[in-house]
Amino acid sequence: MLAILVAVVCYCGGLPPQASACAGVAIICAVWWIFECLSLAVVGLVPFVLLPLLGVVGHQEIASSYGHTVILLLLGGFLLSAAMERSGAHRRIAIAMVRLVGGSSGKRLVLGFMLATAGLSMWISNSATALMMLPIAMAVLQQSSDPRLRTPLLLGIAYSASVGGMATPIGTPPNVVFMGQFYERTGQEMPFATWMSIGLPITLILLPIIWWWLTRGVGEMKPIAMPSIGPMQSNERRVLVIFFVTALLWIFRAGPLGGWSALLPTDRAMVGDSTVALAASLMMFLCPSGRRRDEHIESLPSNGAADQPPAAVDHRCERLLDWETAAKIPWGILVMFGGGMALASGFQNSGLSAAIGNQLTFMAGAPTWVIIIAVCCLVTFMTEITSSTATAMLLLPILGELAMQLELPPAVLMVPGTISCSCAFMLPVATPPNAIVFGAGGISTEEMARTGLVLNLIAAVVITGMCIGLMS
Repeated sequence: MLAILVAVVCYCGGLPPQASACAGVAIICAVWWIFECLSLAVVGLVPFVLLPLLGVVGHQEIASSYGHTVILLLLGGFLLSAAMERSGAHRRIAIAMVRLVGGSSGKRLVLGFMLATAGLSMWISNSATALMMLPIAMAVLQQSSDPRLRTPLLLGIAYSASVGGMATPIGTPPNVVFMGQFYERTGQEMPFATWMSIGLPITLILLPIIWWWLTRGVGEMKPIAMPSIGPMQSNERRVLVIFFVTALLWIFRAGPLGGWSALLPTDRAMVGDSTVALAASLMMFLCPSGRRRDEHIESLPSNGAADQPPAAVDHRCERLLDWETAAKIPWGILVMFGGGMALASGFQNSGLSAAIGNQLTFMAGAPTWVIIIAVCCLVTFMTEITSSTATAMLLLPILGELAMQLELPPAVLMVPGTISCSCAFMLPVATPPNAIVFGAGGISTEEMARTGLVLNLIAAVVITGMCIGLMS
């Protein structure tokens, strides 16, 4: 009710009618997203209903926001992640990387976990990555006699899950929000490889800094045995092959030399990253798992006959991904993203972005690096108390307009703002990985806040420097 009252007051303000209406809808969505008054997906439907009724954007244009190519890219990413989790290949990769890096040194062990977590988080959700790595870490901690290892190891998993997601467009929800809103503002798609040329270097710089800061007090320890993973199954191999080919197709779609899309007989613009994502998902549904009858036997209930053994299920027709598994992906997040895209369209069409940008032109005389680091700090500390996705959906239209008012390319402010959404390291409620490792116990809020504050500031400096250098 408070959100609606504030929205009504805003509607009666000095903005043009359409801008006032869009501001009111944005306030309602912001308050309900931040305080989770309703499910995030339910709130995502609000712009579809209110913006046409208030005459801001037509229903057909709003509907296209919910089926935007970026949302289909995210859908493909979810399906690929579901196939990898179903096969267990992600756990094999994690344990192999930890074994490769870890040794008798506690610092190397933490580094192994961080590299494995960040590597997986580039392609699957940071929440799923943290949930998968946590039991492995807890099994390792039970063998360790050093009490100083627990906090660095658990925080290392949480922070690297967030930092790893910076590297790819599908690594974390704010990146997907950026891809859509950048297209809405410029009419151009940012290729997968272009994002990685910015996000991956930032990830590679932040990870060792975070590792060094977390492991300052960790010393030597006795060798620790990692969990056994057994021989690789055929379904794991096939999932990894498809995943690897998909990553290559994403990275080299538009470059170098025009990329592989330039070799197609049709216009290269007709194929996008979402095409690759859904094609790979379709392959997961079509490709047999290849598991033999004796690799995986399920016992069916007996009908009571003493001479009848449990029936064996023949898995020769089993696929790498089935609909029962795909149906469990977070469909609500797609609706929520659609609401964010609809709001971005409303900001643009109503002139609200321009009105807000005009109020921020006082920053025009400041150096670009000052503006960028201010944006990074604002977004980072705002995300400590709000959802990173909600922060991105609300701030990116404003940052894009501010860049235009300051005669800067929109990406100059939108990219660092987006990446900063993944740098909330202080509070357990800031990100799902933070909450997951905090729930394991042994870490106090004060300890996380003290450690995270330093990393928040370091991340703002690194993001500012790298974005200026890479986008100049």
